[in-house]
Amino acid sequence: MHRKTLPAITLLLALGAALPVYALAGHDGGHQNSAMNHGATKSHEEMPALGEQTVDGVKAMAHLGDVRAAMARAGQPMTHHLQVFYTDLATRKGIEAGTVAVKVTTPKGDVLPAQPLMGMDGHFGVDLTLAEAGTYKFALGTKLADGKKRQFEFSASVK
Repeated sequence: MHRKTLPAITLLLALGAALPVYALAGHDGGHQNSAMNHGATKSHEEMPALGEQTVDGVKAMAHLGDVRAAMARAGQPMTHHLQVFYTDLATRKGIEAGTVAVKVTTPKGDVLPAQPLMGMDGHFGVDLTLAEAGTYKFALGTKLADGKKRQFEFSASVK
């Protein structure tokens, strides 16, 4: 094999390994069920809603979907996909820019390290490992496009 070919093949293999996980997380452009993502992440209309909360002129709507079967097929430990839609109430437009992170409190009361949510197709999302049954709390810290810091809280029961 040529020395110039090996780095290119390595890059292609790495990208090939990452694509299924990227697709499983719902990064398929339309964020709908498709053959590409094996039905792992559903549209927000199909994912259970955690509720809505308004803080300082911004409404957050959170959903939590069970993706454990598809992630297990991909060899990944994540069990759920958390997605949050933010809307500026003054303009009635979705907010897609900014920084969002979540701190998860487990059913036993342990607070896990903050994890960033990625901007994806009109919402922010992250894949999480919620392995124990019980009620989880999600504290979402944001610094959205307007530069203001806000915190939103949701909870969900996991079986």
